Amino acid sequence: MCSLFAATLIVTTASAQTGAQNPPPVIDIHVHAMGGAAFAAGPMCPFPPGFQASDPKSQEAPFGWVKQQCTPELEPAKSADDYQKAVLAEMDRLNVTAVVMGDPETVAKWKAASPNRLIPGTAFSNGMAQGERVPVEQLRDYFTKGGFKVMGEIGLQYEGLSPSDPSVDKYFALAEELDIPVGIHMGTGGSGRANLTSPKFRGSMGNPLLLEELLARHPKLRLWIMHAGYPMIDNLLTLLQTNSHVYVDVAGLIWSYPIEEVNRYIERIVKAGFEDRVMFGTDELIWPGLMAVSIGVIQNADYLTPEQKRDILYNNAARFLRLDEAKAK
Repeated sequence: MCSLFAATLIVTTASAQTGAQNPPPVIDIHVHAMGGAAFAAGPMCPFPPGFQASDPKSQEAPFGWVKQQCTPELEPAKSADDYQKAVLAEMDRLNVTAVVMGDPETVAKWKAASPNRLIPGTAFSNGMAQGERVPVEQLRDYFTKGGFKVMGEIGLQYEGLSPSDPSVDKYFALAEELDIPVGIHMGTGGSGRANLTSPKFRGSMGNPLLLEELLARHPKLRLWIMHAGYPMIDNLLTLLQTNSHVYVDVAGLIWSYPIEEVNRYIERIVKAGFEDRVMFGTDELIWPGLMAVSIGVIQNADYLTPEQKRDILYNNAARFLRLDEAKAK
C-alpha cells in the first residue's frame, strides 16, 4: 500500500467511524501543550515512506523524513491559541480525554478551557533548556497543590542520560511517594538529524532495559514507555515480561513511520501477549489532524480484535491512570 493511499484511507475511515453522534471514548495519553516558534512548520503527511540520507557538506534539513504528497495534507496550527482551540475541538468531536503535558502555566490554561477532558501533566525539566531542573519541592507543589496528575514527558534521552542516572533519581522517588504516573521518552526521536537539532541525543539511551535499575530502586513506581521504545522491540518485550506494571504508548510512532512498519511493531507487542499494556497516544504537536489519523490506525488494524481495539484506545489507559478510582472518589 503506498503512503498516499494509506494516509487517505486512514483519515477517511477514522472520520467516518468517529463522526458518529456518540463515538466511543478514547484516552490519548500523549498530547503536548505547545507554544512559541514551533508553529513555523508547514503541512505534513503522516506515514513517511523513508528517511533521507544526507551529506554534512551540504545544507541539511532539520528533519530527515522523505517528503511526499498526500490527500489531505495535515495543516499546522497558526499559533498557540489556534492550536489549543483546534485540539480541544478535535477532542470534543472524537470524544477524547487526554493527558496534556507541558509547562505548568500553559497546561493550566488548557485545563481551564476544558476541565472535563484534560489530565494535566508536567515534567522536572525547566522548559527546553537541557539539564536545567525544576526544584523537587516546587514539583511536589504542582502535584499536591496545583492539580497536576502526571509526570511527563521525561526526555532524558535528549540529554544523553539514562533514566536510571542517579542525578535524577529524586524526581522518580517523588513520583513513587505521591503515586504519580511517569511517562519517559524512549526509542525514536532523532529523525536522522540528531547531530543537527539535538547534539546530545543518544539512541542507546532509549534502550528500555535501561529502566531496570530505576524500577528496582522504585518498585511501586507507575511508569509507561513512550513511543513503545521503538525500534528496540526485543528489549521492550524483555522489560515488559520482567516488570508487569510497566505500560507503553504508541504515540509518535503511530504516524511518523511507514504504515506497514507501524502496524508490524504494534502487532508484535500484542501477539507477544502484552495487549493489556498498550495505550493509545498521538504525540500531538502542532498538527491537530494527527488525532483522527492516529485513531484510524488502531480502528483499521485487521490484526486486532474489537476488544483489543477498545483496550488500546481506552481501557488500558483508564486502568493505568486509575480513572475509575478517581471518579469514585
